[in-house]
Amino acid sequence: MVSPQLYRRAIPAAARITRWTARDGWTLRRFDWPVEGRARGRLLFHGGRGDIFEKYLEAFAHWHAQGWSITSFDWRGQGGSGRLSPDPHVGHIDDFQLYVDDFRDFWAGWVAEGAGPHVVLGHSMGGHLLLRAMVEGAATPDAAVLVAPMLGLHSPLGWTLGERLASVLGGVGNSARPAWRGNERPASTETRQALLTHDQDRYADEVFWQSSKPELLLGPPSWRWVIEAFGSTRRLRNDPRLKTLSVPILLLVADDDKLVSPKAAYKTAAKVLDARIVRFGKEAAHELLREVDAVRNRVIGEIDIFLSARAQG
Repeated sequence: MVSPQLYRRAIPAAARITRWTARDGWTLRRFDWPVEGRARGRLLFHGGRGDIFEKYLEAFAHWHAQGWSITSFDWRGQGGSGRLSPDPHVGHIDDFQLYVDDFRDFWAGWVAEGAGPHVVLGHSMGGHLLLRAMVEGAATPDAAVLVAPMLGLHSPLGWTLGERLASVLGGVGNSARPAWRGNERPASTETRQALLTHDQDRYADEVFWQSSKPELLLGPPSWRWVIEAFGSTRRLRNDPRLKTLSVPILLLVADDDKLVSPKAAYKTAAKVLDARIVRFGKEAAHELLREVDAVRNRVIGEIDIFLSARAQG
C-alpha cells in the first residue's frame, strides 16, 4: 500500500477534478477519488475558510485506503471556486446562507450518485456549515465528524462585543474590504503557522500548493464574512433544533485553538443528543488533521473508531 505521505503534493492518478454548477449558475471546483470495486462507503469532506482540498490529500489517502470513496469541493468564493470580491485575495460572502444552499443542493446530487453509508467531515468553517446544514434539514448523513469546528470565533472581546464591534466597523463603507491584513486573525503576534499547526513540513505543503497554483491563494476575510460568521455561529449555538438532531457526531476540539472557540464547541455539543467530544491540549493548534504525527495519528484513530462504530454499510 502506498504511504499517504506520498499524496501530500500530488493529486492521485485515479482522482478527478471537475466543476459542479450551483442553482444560480456559479461553479465550484470538485474533487472525487472513487474506490475501485465495492466501497466501504462515501465520505464528503469540507475545509475551512480559505482552504483548498489539496491540503487534505494525506488524510484523504488514509480514508481511501480504508475503503472510502472521497469527495470534496472548495466553498464558493475561495480556492478554485471563484471570488465574490473584486480583490481575489479577500475571502468575501454576502450571506452564509449561500454556503448552506450550495451544500444542500450538492448533497442531494451526491447521495444519489452511489450507495452509502454517507458520512460528512468538516474542518473549522466547514464544520460549522455542516452542522448548520444538518440542523436546517439540508442533509442527513449516517455520521458526521467536526474537526476544530467554528461554532464561535476566538475573540478577545467575547462573542457579543466582538459581533457588535464587527457590525460597527464592517457596516461603514465597503463591507467587501479586508477586515485585516495578513495572518489569520488581527493583532496577533504569532505566525500563521503557529496558529495552524506545529508541523513545519505539513505547513510547507500548503505553501507548495499556493506556489504551484497561485490562483487558489486567499488572504484575509472581508468585514461581511466576519459579521456573517459571528451571526451564523450565534444563531446555531442557540438553535433549539440542536436538541432533536439524531445524527451521531464526533467533535475533535483543540483547547489551545487561537482561531475558533473551544468553549463554543463544548456549549453546542452539550445540546446534541448523540455527540462525542475528544479534546486536545497545548500540543495541538487549529489544523488537527495537519498537526505533528503524535496529534494527527490520534485524530485519525479517533475518526476511524467512530466511523467503524457509527457508519456501517
